Amino acid sequence: MRTSSSEWSSKKSNCKWIIITGGVLSGLGKGIVSASIGRLLNTAAKVVPIKCDGYLNVDPGTINPYEHGEVFVLEDGGEVDMDFGHYERFMNINAKFSWNLTSGKIFKSVIDRERKGDFLGKTVQMIPQVTDEIKQTFKKIALEENADVVIIEIGGTVGDIENMLFLEAVRQMRVDVGRENIMYVHLSLVPEANGEQKTKPTQQSIKILQGIGIQPDIIVGRSAQKLTDKSKERIALFCNVEKKEVISDPDSSTIYEIPVIFEEEGLLNLINDKFDIGAKQDMKNWRAIVEKIKASKKEATIAVCGKYTDLHDAYASIIEALKHAGARLGVLPKIAWIETTEI
Repeated sequence: MRTSSSEWSSKKSNCKWIIITGGVLSGLGKGIVSASIGRLLNTAAKVVPIKCDGYLNVDPGTINPYEHGEVFVLEDGGEVDMDFGHYERFMNINAKFSWNLTSGKIFKSVIDRERKGDFLGKTVQMIPQVTDEIKQTFKKIALEENADVVIIEIGGTVGDIENMLFLEAVRQMRVDVGRENIMYVHLSLVPEANGEQKTKPTQQSIKILQGIGIQPDIIVGRSAQKLTDKSKERIALFCNVEKKEVISDPDSSTIYEIPVIFEEEGLLNLINDKFDIGAKQDMKNWRAIVEKIKASKKEATIAVCGKYTDLHDAYASIIEALKHAGARLGVLPKIAWIETTEI
């Protein structure tokens, strides 16, 4: 199914789009940021998460877990990126295989269409044919799911050659859907040196993003401690945003506390101001869960036996399931890793 511009305009012109990018280094937690935003919004809107990965594999099912972490298996049988585990756990949804885009999946679709003659003899190029394929896939998912908000997470970091086509596609989306319907959120590292938070890496990351043609609406600073007022002011000054649009993402004893922190930082208000969704998240129950997780003191040792235990991300869902069970019982699970290849 191809989605024409007129069809998109008439059927889902009110859909809102939130684009999540990352800078400085990978593994900062874009998946947690995406899932946390989804958590804040999903009581007032139908939220659909999409993950874009730059690798040429059609899906991560054949990738060694040491390369890319856990392969998360969906209800429909799809094998997808481990971030979908966060989406499902935070947002209480069942994701679909089509929501995980890879360069391999996009290229395969474009080449198959070229062989069928769908391009009517035109020269098939990265721009516009491949970027159009990416955008059409985004819009198709939004229409099929009747989404109110689509959260698109771009894997890797800005500047990586692997994700440039996805970044170009989301840059173009601003024109396609209207600037009032799209928001760009950039996650960047704010390290500490000599007891002081350093904003220069974030400034450089934003410059790369701006060079691509994207100006972020919100900057999330990943740091050991909450961002100081001084750090927020410097990021705002050099990155062309207001101070209130700089959000702290500090270390926490549990990832499930991040939506609470984001709400306290005013992120939900910023999204409401931009999109006028009217989302009013009641975090009472979620806070109770977080407090129960943090209050667990009694330890229980659980043995986890596997082939890839040197990388704990290979068993992310098992780890989270044990944490959930522990919170329910008021117990803190302590995992003893057993490498089965050494037995």
